[in-house]
Amino acid sequence: MLQRIQTVYLLIIVALTVATLFLPLAVLQQGDALFSFDASGLSTMIGEPELLYPAWGLFALTAIIAIIALVTIFLYKKRILQIRLCVFNALLIFGFYGFFAFLIYSLKGDMEGASVSVKIALSFPLVNLILDYLAIRNIGADEALVRSLDRLR
Repeated sequence: MLQRIQTVYLLIIVALTVATLFLPLAVLQQGDALFSFDASGLSTMIGEPELLYPAWGLFALTAIIAIIALVTIFLYKKRILQIRLCVFNALLIFGFYGFFAFLIYSLKGDMEGASVSVKIALSFPLVNLILDYLAIRNIGADEALVRSLDRLR
């Protein structure tokens, strides 16, 4: 059923993940040059934006997180599968942070003297983890309720 609270949590996860796809995650500054790092990669900020260092793996990982959360909404009759997909999605979110840290570390190694400032969009996956946990709890509560009603029959 689409009127459950975990559906709202999962929809917010989808919205925040789509926002993570397009908003800048960090800004790198090397001297006077500014570079924006988003899910598609590192691009220049001055003049015409040009993609310098593609990070399509991060983009694909973020898109997969959004797709899994969206698919999980429509599996409301299979609550155990919903819980498993939510746990897998949480693992992918941890993987997002690990891959992002690896990319920033490798970029800072290539660009000497670069400073990194993170943006608010980098906190969206952390909010997604919290919402994912809440969705898992509520799906588990629904499953417990259904099992207790089956026991009464």
